[in-house]
Amino acid sequence: MKNLIAIAVVILVAGKGFSQTVTAHQNELASIAWDATAHDFGKIKQGVPATYEFKFTNHGKVPLVITNAQPSCGCTTPGWTREPIMPGGQGYVKATYNAAAPGIFDKTITVHANIEGGMFVLHIKGEVEAPAQTIKPQ
Repeated sequence: MKNLIAIAVVILVAGKGFSQTVTAHQNELASIAWDATAHDFGKIKQGVPATYEFKFTNHGKVPLVITNAQPSCGCTTPGWTREPIMPGGQGYVKATYNAAAPGIFDKTITVHANIEGGMFVLHIKGEVEAPAQTIKPQ
C-alpha cells in the first residue's frame, strides 16, 4: 500500500512539473492575428503577375520572427517582414502569383514562425484569363 501511495505521489509531482514546462514554453511564443488568411484575385490577365499582401499583428508577449515563407509551387513568390515584429507590432507576408498559364489556380504559402504549432498556411486563388485572340480576315 505504501508503494502505491508513493507511486501516486511521484506521478502527481511529475505531472505538475510537466504542465509548468508547457506553460513556460507557451509564454516564449508569439501570437499572430491575421487581417485575412485567404485572398481571391478573381480574374487576372495572363502574363501579368498579381500580388497580395497579408497583414498581421503580433498579439504575443515576445517578438515574432518569421523564419521562412514557403510557396506550394514555383509559380508563387513570397516576401515577408524580415526583422522581428515586437509585441503589438505589425508585419506582412506578400504573395506574388506569376499568372503565366491560363486557368484556375489555388495556391498556399506556409509561414514558419515562433508561433504555436510553428507554422501557418495562407491561401491565394483566382483565374488567369488568356488574351482574346483576333481572327485575321483572309
